[in-house]
Amino acid sequence: MTVSTAHFGSIAVDPGAIVEFPEGLPGFEEMRQFVPLRHPAATGLVFLQSLDSPALCFLAVPVQVVRPNYRVEMPADDLELLGFAPDCRPVLGRDVNALAFLSLEEGAAPSVNLRSPVVISLRSCRAVQAIRTDERYGYREPLIEEEAVCS
Repeated sequence: MTVSTAHFGSIAVDPGAIVEFPEGLPGFEEMRQFVPLRHPAATGLVFLQSLDSPALCFLAVPVQVVRPNYRVEMPADDLELLGFAPDCRPVLGRDVNALAFLSLEEGAAPSVNLRSPVVISLRSCRAVQAIRTDERYGYREPLIEEEAVCS
């Protein structure tokens, strides 16, 4: 299937790669189908391209790139939307993938939203933006941890 996009032109999309958001994304509830794209010039980044709106494309990174020990936590209703039992604890990389939206603001360091990542079931290709109830991670986590600099 071929899809027109505002940022990538016409692209071929494998129907098996389409990720469905049964309830859309917060603020974009009507947008239900996306395809994750990678670009060779932007290694490590994922472009979450809407198939419902050619101009809508979110920039994201896999959560493990930012925090290698990231643990997915999801409310029971989100687990059920993805096809898991309400008491399931999906394993990142085996059961689900998780993407953190990237925020790029002029004059500010890049940050990522680790409090509410997009969690994609590897079995069903359904996804939700899973808002964590704990405060382990923030909405604006630094993309790169600051390191001590020797002088």
